[in-house]
Amino acid sequence: MKKTWKLLLISMLAISLFLVGCNSKTNENAKGNKDNGSSSTPKKDTLVFARGGDSTSLDPITTTEGETFKVTDNIFENLISYGEQDTTLHPGLAEKWEVTPDGLTYTFHLRQGVKFHDGTDFNADAVVFNFDRWMNGDADKFPYYTMFGGYKADEGHVIKEVKALDANTVQFVLKRPQAPFLKNLAMSPFGIASPTAVKAEGDKFREKPVGTGPFKFVEWKQNDRIVLEKNPDYWQKGLPKLNKVIFRVIPENTARLNALSNGEIDLMDGLNNSDEASVKSNDKLQVIERPSMNVGYLGFTTNRKPFDNKLVRQALNHAIDKKSIIASFYNGKAIPAKNPMPPSISGYNDDIEEYDYNLDKAKELLKEAGYEKGFTMDLWAMPVARLYMPEAQKVAEVIQESFSKIGVKANIKSVDWATYLDKAAKGEFDAYMLGWTGDNGDADNFLYTLLDKDSIGANNYSYYKNDQLHDILIKAQTETDEEKRNELYKQAQVIIHDDAPWVPLVHSRPLLAAAKDLTGYVPHPTGSEALTNVEFK
Repeated sequence: MKKTWKLLLISMLAISLFLVGCNSKTNENAKGNKDNGSSSTPKKDTLVFARGGDSTSLDPITTTEGETFKVTDNIFENLISYGEQDTTLHPGLAEKWEVTPDGLTYTFHLRQGVKFHDGTDFNADAVVFNFDRWMNGDADKFPYYTMFGGYKADEGHVIKEVKALDANTVQFVLKRPQAPFLKNLAMSPFGIASPTAVKAEGDKFREKPVGTGPFKFVEWKQNDRIVLEKNPDYWQKGLPKLNKVIFRVIPENTARLNALSNGEIDLMDGLNNSDEASVKSNDKLQVIERPSMNVGYLGFTTNRKPFDNKLVRQALNHAIDKKSIIASFYNGKAIPAKNPMPPSISGYNDDIEEYDYNLDKAKELLKEAGYEKGFTMDLWAMPVARLYMPEAQKVAEVIQESFSKIGVKANIKSVDWATYLDKAAKGEFDAYMLGWTGDNGDADNFLYTLLDKDSIGANNYSYYKNDQLHDILIKAQTETDEEKRNELYKQAQVIIHDDAPWVPLVHSRPLLAAAKDLTGYVPHPTGSEALTNVEFK
C-alpha cells in the first residue's frame, strides 16, 4: 500500500511537471510570436530625428537658432500657439484672451491643472516670472526679446507691466500698441519655463530645461544626441503618442540619408534636392515638403571696410548669379530672392527691381566706390545644412568664383555652428552666409528683427543702421490697419534694397525624408514643431 501510494504520487508529480512545461512553452511561444511580428506586436514608440547641427542651448530664450527650437518646441509651451501648418493664432497655455479697443491691455485666462515637468504648478505667477526675467536681461542673454522693442530699461520697450490678477489670469499692459504682439507671444523663444527650475539651475538651465510640454528632457550628449521622454502628466490626455524622441546630430546630408536608408534613423531634415528622386523611388521611404517661409542670404557687416560703402554692397549684389545657384543646388525647389522676406508674407513689395546678374555693372560700381582693382575679403560659409541652404559650402564656392570675375578675392572660411553664430552676432565677419525662417508670419519678424538698429547684437548681424527705416518699422508695429501696415513695409523694403546690407539669395521649399511607416508628422513653416501626434503605423 505504501509502495502503491508512492507510485501514485510520482505519477501525479510527472503529470504536473508535464503540464507546467506545456504552459511554459505556450508562454514562450506567445512571447516569440509577439517579437516576430504577429498582430499583437507593439508599435515602435521611439522616434530618431537626425539633423545637421546640434542645439546651442535648451533654454529657447537664450538663442536665435532653429536647431534649439526643434527640440524645445517639444519641452516648452506658449500662452498662444500657431495653427498646425500656418501662423493663425490658437489657444495654448492660455485658453482665451481679451484685448481692449486701444490695443494696450491684453488679459489672458490660463489653462488650469497644468504642471511643469518638475511637478510645480503652471499659473499666472509663472508667466510673470518669465517675462520679468526676460525684460530685465539684455541682447547677450535673451536676444529674441528684442521682438518687444528692447528691454525694460530701453525707451522702445513696448511692455509697461505684466501682472497676475489671480492664480489663473495674467494681464499685459503695453506702452503703445504693437500689431504683432499676439503673434510674437506664440514664437518658440517665449515658451514658459518652470520658475523653480530656473532659480535652482541658474545658467545650467540651458542644459536642464523644464517646461509643460508633451516631452520631458532626459539627456544631452553635445554634438551627438538629445533624448526626450513622454510627459506622463501632459494636460492633453492621450498625448503624446511616442514614448521617446532622440535628436541625433549627423552633419552631412548624404550621411543622414544613408542612415535613414539603413534604418538607423526615422526622420531627417536637410534632404538635398538632388536626392529627392532617389528617396521617392525607395518604397521604404517618403519625402516631406515643409511650407516655405524663409530667405537665404549673404550678409555684409556694414561697419567693416569696404562693406561700409553702399556702392561696394550693390556691386556684390550684381555679381551673384542666383538662378544658376538654384539650378545647381535646389533642383527647382526655390525662387530667387530680391527682398529680405518671402512673397508669402503680407506687405511684400513685388515692385522692387532686383539686382540683375551683371558683372559689367558690378565693376562700374566698384570703380565708383574706389575699388577698381577689387579687394580681398573673408567669406564665411555655414558649417551645417539649413532649410534655406542645404549645401552652403558649395554655394560659397560659386559665390567665390563669381566675385573673382570682378577682382574680388573671397577666402572661404568656416567654424563650428555655435562659434559661427557667436562670431556673426559680434560682427566679426566681413561677409557671412545665413538665412531666416519666419517665426510668426509677420513682416515685422523679418524686417525689424533682422535689419533694424534695435536688433544689433541680437539678429541684425550686419550691424546695419538706418534711422529712416527704424521710424517706418516702429510706425508699422504701432499701426493696426493692415493696409497701412503693408504700405509701410513696402516703403521699408525700398530703403533696404537701396542700402543693400545683404544679397538676398533664395526662398527655398525645404525637403525632409522619413521612414514610410512614420505618420502624424506635419512640418510647420516656422521650421520647428512639437512631435505630439507623431507615431508609427
